[in-house]
Parts: sequence; C-alpha cells; structure tokens
Amino acid sequence: MMTATPAASLKGRRRDGPTRPRRGGVRRRRSAGPLFVAPFMALFLLLFLAPLGYAAYLSLFQERLVGGTAFVGLDNYVRALEDPQLIHGVGRVALFFVIQVPVMLLLALAFALALDSGLLRLSRVIRLGIFVPYAVPSVVAALMWGYLYGPDFGPFAQLSRELGLPAPDFLSDGWMIGSLANIVTWEFVGYNMIILYAALRTVPTELYEAAAMDGAGAWRIARSIKLPALRPALLLTLLFSVIGSFQLFNEPNLLMKVAPDVISSSYTANLYAYTLAFTGQQVNYAATVSFLLGLVIVIVSYAVLLTANRRRTS
Repeated sequence: MMTATPAASLKGRRRDGPTRPRRGGVRRRRSAGPLFVAPFMALFLLLFLAPLGYAAYLSLFQERLVGGTAFVGLDNYVRALEDPQLIHGVGRVALFFVIQVPVMLLLALAFALALDSGLLRLSRVIRLGIFVPYAVPSVVAALMWGYLYGPDFGPFAQLSRELGLPAPDFLSDGWMIGSLANIVTWEFVGYNMIILYAALRTVPTELYEAAAMDGAGAWRIARSIKLPALRPALLLTLLFSVIGSFQLFNEPNLLMKVAPDVISSSYTANLYAYTLAFTGQQVNYAATVSFLLGLVIVIVSYAVLLTANRRRTS
C-alpha cells in the first residue's frame, strides 16, 4: 500500500486551498466606484463649479465708460456692503424668514402628526390634497394669488364690497410680507409635511405599543416619542427653508407687476441681483451681490446647525 509523501500532501493542500484573487479582478473592483461617480462629478464640475468660478472671476472686475473692463479686486464687495438697496433687501428677506418659516413648519408638523395618528378618515386623499399645491409651479401660484389679492377684481375685494366693508389691501406695503408668506406657505406646507410624515413612518411600532402598555395617551406619545424622532427631519426642513427664503424671487417678481409702488427691483436680494444683471447690464456687480447672498445663506445655515447641535448635546 502506497502512502502519500509530505510533499505530495502539501501540494494537494495548496491546490485545494483558497486561491488568491486575480489582480485584474481587484483592479476592476477598485475602478468601479470612480467610474460610477465620474458622470456626476463631470456634470457637477461643468454645471456648478465652473460657473461659480467664472462668477467669482467676474466679481473682481468692473466695466467702465473709459478704459473698458478693469480689474478692481475687492472694490465691488466693498461697494455691495455699503449698498442700501442690498442691505434693505437682505433685511426684508430675513423678516420674511422669521414670519413665514415658523408658521409653515408648525402647519406641516401638525398635518404630519394628524396623518400619522391614524384617526383621520380618507387620510390618503387628505395627504394628496395637502401635497398638491407643491406640484403647482411657483409662477402659476403667484399669478393665482395675485388675482385673489386684487383690490379691484379679486374675490376678497368683491365680497367685501357686497358686505359693505372696506376691501382688504393685501398688496399694500404693510401687508406685502404677509401676502408673500401666505403664497410660499401654501406652496411648501405639503412638501415639508411629506418629509416629516416619512420620518414618522420609520419609528418602530413597538415603541408606541410599549408606551400604550405603560398608560401613555396620544398626546404623551406625540410629545415623548414622535417629536424627538422628528428632530433630524425638522432640522432638514429648516435648512431647506433657510435656503429657499433667501432665494425668494418668483413671487415678488410677478407681484411687482400688480403692485409696482410696493415691490421695487431691489425688494429682495435675489431680485436685485437679477435686475442688475439682465436690466442694468451690470454683470460684474451682480456676480458680487450673488456671492454675498450665498455667503449670508452659508452663515445662517451654519448658525442653525450650530444651535441645533448645542441643544442636542446639552
């Protein structure tokens, strides 16, 4: 009877043991990730970073009547920081943010909690009805509400005249911020509600069952379980609201046609930059205003994140 030698058994073990991955397979796996990311990075570079860099380049120049375009360094930024129209526009948008965003997020939160409670009949129809205004383009929404606000032909004015009451002037200087806030709230309550409602659906039902076993009611469950679970989603909606508020453009731009004495071309910072670039042909200064507006958005967003993180850790 023949027995296998140690060398033969060692060879057998080497053949039957795990094989090393081929170099070609490892290289393909390593290159798969960059290949998948490459289309996005190319579009991000061409459609975002390149225009941003070109705008930064334009903001360092100034077009003069004598001498043509000249390099002025940071002179445009110094001028913008002293521009009363820009300062008033940013302040007006900040006031809009303080008035509109809390109302919008509170309504979105109330709707999300009501839908998640399971006590509403036809909840799908109600959810769709709240979300539908977000599907309406902002231009159409502004035109529709501009008609409703009309002091001469709007339904509110007609109803007031029928009742013998003075017609409410929603397009006056004192009402304009509230009128714009109403339009934006009508548009985006459903969008924020969907985000909050989706966050509520991720909460395990075992937590609700355990709380009910301990005798907690609906209000106690909402306060102790649902609201803490909604903090990340609320922070996300708040950041989106910061960005959207300081980029306010469509609504005042369209209402300017029906209330030209109230809404000027510098009513918001975004509208001011648009007017400088496409009406005043001051492309260099418009790029400067846009960069400063972006800086304001970054600062406010960072302040919101910092405040939220401090409250979470405290």
